[in-house]
Amino acid sequence: MTGTLPPPERGREIPPPRAVVERIVALALAEDLGRGDVTTEACVPPGVRGEAHVVARQPLVLAGLGVLREVYRQVDPEVEVHDRARDGDALERGQPVAHLHGRAASILAGERVALNFVQHLSGIATTARRFVEALPPGSRTRITDTRKTTPGLRPLERYAVRCGGAHNHREDLSSAVLIKDNHIAAAGGVRAAIERARRHAPHTSRIECEVEDLEQLREALDAGAEVVLLDNFDDEMLPEAIALARGRALVEVSGGVTLARVPIIAAAGADVISAGALTLGAPAVDLGLDWIGP
Repeated sequence: MTGTLPPPERGREIPPPRAVVERIVALALAEDLGRGDVTTEACVPPGVRGEAHVVARQPLVLAGLGVLREVYRQVDPEVEVHDRARDGDALERGQPVAHLHGRAASILAGERVALNFVQHLSGIATTARRFVEALPPGSRTRITDTRKTTPGLRPLERYAVRCGGAHNHREDLSSAVLIKDNHIAAAGGVRAAIERARRHAPHTSRIECEVEDLEQLREALDAGAEVVLLDNFDDEMLPEAIALARGRALVEVSGGVTLARVPIIAAAGADVISAGALTLGAPAVDLGLDWIGP
């Protein structure tokens, strides 16, 4: 194993299956609309039609247009949604995202749910793009998310990470073998955990092991780990640790990863940088729905 990965691809922003999006949107609409929109029903005559723009109110990377369309499909299939940008686009303040046309009551009823999704997902895409752009020029280091996602929203959040140009880590606990500190403690040590995993894991699965110091790293490499995760290694320890693993295992660095540390970790030779901040810590961006009129 050489310890290198292929460079990031473009055009990888394949959205989640439609059935998944439908289910998530239906739950959100049930939560927000409940038995109806009493304010709109009281203020807006049922026959009024109108138009509105969804607009970026700050620089951002867009994600979630398909979810916005699904919101209005479920609220009222007659609301027309015309895209003015594409997921993955970098937008400036004031740029339009989508144009809506239809019954005013329907546009207003779906406004908050639609914006909540697009603001949250675009916040993740924007954060992911910043991490990717922090890599040194020509770097082959891969930026990935983690399983630190909002319960129920993982498919959408992972899609937003891809829209930002980063990669996804394992989908769920059944997707890959990743031996962490508590597995090591429960199994009786690094070597015991790796050897047991090798006996029981599918032959198609790599064995990845988290390590917390150089001693554990050496033990994991000697036991045949194919990927090692350097957990909370400081910047001074990284070069020695990565040199030990070079040619023997892929190296993932995680724990305490900030935007400022990305170029340092990449320059040390890490193959993968995984950061929960891409999803768990990403702030929502500012998008608004501006009413144009009838």
